[in-house]
Amino acid sequence: MNYRKLGKLDEQVSIIGLGCEHLDRKPYEQAKETIDKALEYGVNIMDVFMPGKEVRENIAKALGKNRNKVMIQGHIGASDINQQYDISRDMPTVKRFFEDLLRIFGGYIDYGMMFFIDSEEDYKNVFDTGFVTYVQNLKKGGYIKHIGFSSHNPVTAIKVVNTGVPEMLMFSINPAFDMLPSDRYVFDHFEKGFGSEMFRGIDPVHAELYKLCTQKQIGITVMKTLGAGKLISKEFTPFVKPLTVPQCIHYALSRPAVGSVMLGCKTAEEVSNAMAYLEMSEEEKDYSEILGSVRNDFKGSCVYCSHCQPCPVEIDIATVNKYLDIALLDEKAVPPSIKSHYSSLAHKGGECIACGSCESRCPFGVPIIENMAKAERLMS
Repeated sequence: MNYRKLGKLDEQVSIIGLGCEHLDRKPYEQAKETIDKALEYGVNIMDVFMPGKEVRENIAKALGKNRNKVMIQGHIGASDINQQYDISRDMPTVKRFFEDLLRIFGGYIDYGMMFFIDSEEDYKNVFDTGFVTYVQNLKKGGYIKHIGFSSHNPVTAIKVVNTGVPEMLMFSINPAFDMLPSDRYVFDHFEKGFGSEMFRGIDPVHAELYKLCTQKQIGITVMKTLGAGKLISKEFTPFVKPLTVPQCIHYALSRPAVGSVMLGCKTAEEVSNAMAYLEMSEEEKDYSEILGSVRNDFKGSCVYCSHCQPCPVEIDIATVNKYLDIALLDEKAVPPSIKSHYSSLAHKGGECIACGSCESRCPFGVPIIENMAKAERLMS
């Protein structure tokens, strides 16, 4: 294993960490085998955002005496009131779920992550309330060693970093997400290609976030490295061919300020397959050729360009389609986290009035009305 300093923090983290989401609702024996294999490879950072009591206890039990050798990312504001992943800013609820996490993992959490700050509303519900004070008091009391936060939105993430409160960030990073503009969607490079400039077409706001984190020494841990499987899928990849898992890992680790990639593995075999990255040559990990050949044929596929906006009922169509694409990878087992993200939207697919104005503006012929109904059916 290789290790990196996480921003200005003293700890050295393994460049590949373990995202434990896929151990949820799995038997203890499976969790134990997966965690043992990760420890065998030298993994020393794990993300436990899941609020379910059973999965937390399984992970803690599997770690056993190795708890002090591993840094845990525990999320403040993750709850499962309705037996699904929920974002809570209700302080009694926040305290109940996080204090239970503290109890399970030995009375302290290494990285206390303010959970899911994506929108302006999320920001206000954290920084204009008692939420942030609670988090800061946790650190003062020694219950968390460092304050972090998780986000998928570079605009909001920049705003949070600039408060000076967080010391680290968990952010979704992969080649496709990095090419998705944040405030306006300009996809000239999908038509023109990348030429020989590997990073041409990367959204400037994403680039600004990485630069800011580097300047302020805010370490980044990475989620959504594989784009929920889309980037390694022949059917869903936006490139001429799928990326490999090592190429996705290498891309994320190549971003400024990144310390560790938190891969979601549910078996020991998946851990071993991911760790093959450590033994690969630079040629095997190289992703530049694939990124230089983005598909031009997007007929029927949403590229999240927002040419369909504005929606008369204010549905964020691009975001709904983004969540739907991930859900469609396995309609029978839509990730609970995706359902939770969808449920947090101010306006959902079920509110679509089928006026058709979006479809008339879509340059790629996406069946948006059908997609809104499908999203509501799969994720509501």
